[in-house]
Amino acid sequence: MRLTKLTVTIALGCALLPGADEKDTRKGDERLADAASLFSEIMATPDRSIPQGLLDKSECVVLVPGLKKGAFVFGGKYGKGFAVCRRRDADGWGPPAAIRIEGGSFGLQIGFSSSDVVLLVMNERGMKRLEQDHFTIGGEATAAAGPVGRDATAQTDVLMMAEILSWSRSRGAFAGVSLDGSTLRTDLDENTALYGKRWTTGQILQSGAPIPPAAQHLLDLLGKFSPRRTK
Repeated sequence: MRLTKLTVTIALGCALLPGADEKDTRKGDERLADAASLFSEIMATPDRSIPQGLLDKSECVVLVPGLKKGAFVFGGKYGKGFAVCRRRDADGWGPPAAIRIEGGSFGLQIGFSSSDVVLLVMNERGMKRLEQDHFTIGGEATAAAGPVGRDATAQTDVLMMAEILSWSRSRGAFAGVSLDGSTLRTDLDENTALYGKRWTTGQILQSGAPIPPAAQHLLDLLGKFSPRRTK
């Protein structure tokens, strides 16, 4: 009897505390707001932004605010963000899918840094990579550091053939960056918090799922700067 009363008391106490799902949802909402701020700030500076022509040709945008890089002999990087792709059946952008970027290296290195990362998925091949549970940038998917500047062009063979273009912002500086060797994978826990279903990136991008309220600002910004894809 005492054990039963104690069990009930603990259960009632836990019910009064914020649940893990609620905490995960708040974190996801904050990360969506950070992703929107990252995109808005980058595009607000024409001479240091993503080239408009590349943005308009892209199939998807991946935003990772605060990619962490740390090293003490073994190096590594880890970040969480969102992939947003254009709708297949209409102009505009579809529901965001949560992703993680992970990677590592080996060498004599000590330090820690944080940077924001932006990826453009430029074609159907790159989009099919994104719809997988995970893939390696620069391995399974061809990638290149993106040019900077609203009017910059991408007329080199490397840029025109790349499935993914990548940029990084650190300490206010925005530049093309190589993420070769990094793995991009579905964040199932984040997707579950957003949609209530344990969806993969591919399932979300293909589902026509309703837009989470916290993601609407990000989609509005994407629609403002690139309302439709150009060829």
